[in-house]
Amino acid sequence: MIKEIGFIGLGTVGKSMAANLLKGNYNLTVFDHRAEAVDALVAKGATAAATAMDAAKGKDLVMTVLPDEDELKQALSAEGDFLEGIAPGTILCDLGTHSLEVTKEVARKAAKRKLLFLDAPVWGTKEHAAHGLLTILVGGDNSVVSRCREVLSFVGLNILHVGNVGDATKMKFVVTLMQSQLMEALSESLVLGGRLGFSNDQILEVLDAGGVASPLLHKKGRSMARGDFSRNLALKYVHAGLCKVKEAADLTGAHLPGMEAVLGVYDEAMEDGRGEEDFSAIIKVLRK
Repeated sequence: MIKEIGFIGLGTVGKSMAANLLKGNYNLTVFDHRAEAVDALVAKGATAAATAMDAAKGKDLVMTVLPDEDELKQALSAEGDFLEGIAPGTILCDLGTHSLEVTKEVARKAAKRKLLFLDAPVWGTKEHAAHGLLTILVGGDNSVVSRCREVLSFVGLNILHVGNVGDATKMKFVVTLMQSQLMEALSESLVLGGRLGFSNDQILEVLDAGGVASPLLHKKGRSMARGDFSRNLALKYVHAGLCKVKEAADLTGAHLPGMEAVLGVYDEAMEDGRGEEDFSAIIKVLRK
């Protein structure tokens, strides 16, 4: 039974996930380089750790949410390798989104330490994270996944076991490709519709009524129509995810012309300095 949990990474999504875990009455120890993020979780009942290694020691389960690959690599470096603090037989669940190469590197290091590793990137926005409604794609041994389902249910509505370690990372590429292209298509539709003389509300009413309707188009369309680009899912993370999709496509030889075109739009948005905005801000590139 999982009772002691170490949680490393309290960013936009991570801090909400950690807060939701406290609702399960787990003994939660948290670490992040930002003291204010740690203090906010301590105020809710978590225990603070001075280092990532301290957060990992003596736990049944260690969860990491480090979306920046460089940050993850640094945490796994010789100087600060938190895996050294994890006892053999402990479950390590990596909830960040990384390249397949990095995921496999973490898996190799975990196996060397005799840890039980789950590759489990999350899919969703800041709001999904706050309400425990994330989708969690999980790759790993079925028995280990089963042991973690109750814990994961506090942070995710959908827990989808998609295969072995690495398979969840691959599936996240598929999700990123679809999500980024949907947003680009919505942006183009609003731009073209506007130039043809229709209001945003007219366009969205028609899109919502037909076969292309989706929760993403409905919600994001309304916020874009209001000029609201406050960050829910940072554009820089979608861009980084698309770069990983391109790497995967190149390795497999897949011909994805739509992905190439959409990546170009996100590249331009990054060059314009919009990485910290919501990913719906790519419409600003198309309106120039």
